[in-house]
Amino acid sequence: MGFIRHVVCAISGGVDSSVAALLLKRRGYSVTGVFMKNWDSLDERGTCTTERDCEDAYRVCQALDIPFHQVSYVKEYWHEVFSYLLKEYEKGRTPNPDILCNKHIKFNYFHKYAINTLGADAIATGHYARTSQEDEEVFQQTHAPPPTTLFRDRFEIRHPVRLYKGADLLKDQTFFLSQISQDALRRTLFPLAGLTKEFVKKIAAEAGFHHVLKKRESMGICFIGERNFDKFILEVRTDILTFVPHNNLGNCIFCIQYLEPKPGNYVSIEDGTIMGKHKGWFTLTLGQRARIGGQRDAWFVVDKDITTGDVFVAPTTNHPALFRDTVRTDRFHWIAVDPPPELVRTQMMECHFRFIHQMPLTPCTVTLNMDGTVWISLYHQIRALTPGQYAVLYKGDECLGSGKIIQLGPSEYTLQQGRARLKKEQRGPEPTS
Repeated sequence: MGFIRHVVCAISGGVDSSVAALLLKRRGYSVTGVFMKNWDSLDERGTCTTERDCEDAYRVCQALDIPFHQVSYVKEYWHEVFSYLLKEYEKGRTPNPDILCNKHIKFNYFHKYAINTLGADAIATGHYARTSQEDEEVFQQTHAPPPTTLFRDRFEIRHPVRLYKGADLLKDQTFFLSQISQDALRRTLFPLAGLTKEFVKKIAAEAGFHHVLKKRESMGICFIGERNFDKFILEVRTDILTFVPHNNLGNCIFCIQYLEPKPGNYVSIEDGTIMGKHKGWFTLTLGQRARIGGQRDAWFVVDKDITTGDVFVAPTTNHPALFRDTVRTDRFHWIAVDPPPELVRTQMMECHFRFIHQMPLTPCTVTLNMDGTVWISLYHQIRALTPGQYAVLYKGDECLGSGKIIQLGPSEYTLQQGRARLKKEQRGPEPTS
């Protein structure tokens, strides 16, 4: 009898990961299901969603007759995702916790646990994505440490694994995988790569997974869930963080105020008029409607000044102050490790851009800087480009990677004002009568 490959599948208690585990077993692999507990808290209705999800995941593993494990990454999630999220908000940025969670938790701690502790030949998740590898190629991979220098040895022969969009373009989740490491990607299977969401639901129904089919699809913060964000980020809470088993600290009970309220003014971008008060700039993101008491018309956030606490607003949802066509990222994370040869050779490359999952891809030109950061020039202006979000680049079906947006180019409103001033200067002073 041939050697049976061992695959450890992340099971969240949802339909996608449940079907992923089912498909792996049908392929003849030895499958182990692992539920990750990354947050200790009740939802807005006082329900412990983590316990319910864990129970659902356990029932799936029972139905499939596969081993079930639960592992806690509460401490790691707090330090590497949630604390970072709070710091970004304090800096006036709007982070993406789902991208960070995949990078630090699922494709780092969970990946290492599966390979090193459970002895997996590969890991699997229920993401709608695919790679350039066939299954057997995944099992042949070995650990390849990242380079310790900025540039690789030019004689080193490499065959990086590529990340491609899943078959269901409406559900494609490569956006959320754009920061994961090459080492993790090389050892990962995506069983749903060639399937649509509707077909996955059909498989789940035929397998009798009715308890997961009834659940609403999660749309909230990764592992925290759907919440009233303003209340959540400002509230005082008593939380119990259950640290991972090898940590002797046990349960740490502490009272936290996630972020201290910092009231400030809503200021009109057009004439500097104070329009009202807000609770803190970190509860607001560019493009959202500003809830200003006493204002009959809608106003929208167009900029923030964390030094003064002012939040600048404009009177229409498509105000030119919301539109820009240039961003700069921090050091860009290339999934293949090295930038594309075309970009290295000429320092410029044409591809496609998005900074929100499922937004239409926008043609762009990327310029590579000496420090590894990139400038992205879009072929047309986009509404509410936001610092802290990730600029994700695509070349055809391939997801190239992403970088955090740290700088915005001038808005169309700023450019209009500049053009008006220049035109006035060119006309010269008004003649006196």
